Amino acid sequence: MSILDRAPAPLSVPSLPRLTAPARPRIPFLVAQLALLTVAVGVYFGVRNLTAGDAALAERNAGWLVGLERSLGLYLERDVQQWALGLDGPVVAVVNAIYIWGHWPVIAATLTWLAVRHREAFRVHRNALLLSGLVGMVIVAGFPVAPPRLMDLGFVDTVTAHSDAYRVLQPPSFTNQYAAMPSFHVGWDLLMGIALAREASRAWVRAIGRALPVLMLVAVVVSGNHYLLDAVVGDAIVLGSLAIATAWAARPGVRPDPPALPRRPRPDSPDAPSRRRG
Repeated sequence: MSILDRAPAPLSVPSLPRLTAPARPRIPFLVAQLALLTVAVGVYFGVRNLTAGDAALAERNAGWLVGLERSLGLYLERDVQQWALGLDGPVVAVVNAIYIWGHWPVIAATLTWLAVRHREAFRVHRNALLLSGLVGMVIVAGFPVAPPRLMDLGFVDTVTAHSDAYRVLQPPSFTNQYAAMPSFHVGWDLLMGIALAREASRAWVRAIGRALPVLMLVAVVVSGNHYLLDAVVGDAIVLGSLAIATAWAARPGVRPDPPALPRRPRPDSPDAPSRRRG
């Protein structure tokens, strides 16, 4: 057989990265969402502050709420706080830290992560946040409730007594003292926890998502900032809002968002181009 009759040797073609759908740039999207959420948070606090109810009415509503909890066998907040305050160690400091740093910083970090890595999930959870906040503003305006720490029920205001950090994150001028109902400290932490548990690939991040609303529930009760029914209503509003936002995103005719800009594959990744020396 001559050399001309031999079958040609297969060519070695370097593998190429898998093609994905065209990606939208991250920066314009992030800037637009930051502006939207900044305005929404400003409106939320502004409306809550402008609609602050009368102190006497807020205390009457709180008294009615306590009576309802007693009739349901749920009035446990004072006993839980007194038990926690009687424990040795930095219990109060830990509770205050969860209440202060486990709310707005967690919301900001989680939404940023979703916007960068899981854009469709970001839209759903952002819409749930905005819708629940709208419902909460209506409730605060129509049904002001004084928190346990402002009632003559034997509660201690652990945050004010032991920390000044919360007044930095949320100045008193932006705070409605009679907005205990509903508790979005618990509700929005539940929303962020659901996002982490659903979208995170790492087990420890999903575990944080599951623990987040439980820890915040303990924190709001031990710190004297909310009643149990505040948390129940806050969670119910958030879950209802999340269901509506999910259904809205899944309605017929809605195209999924393009993926975020793909990151350069690692050298050891199957998608990385192979290099052969010739």
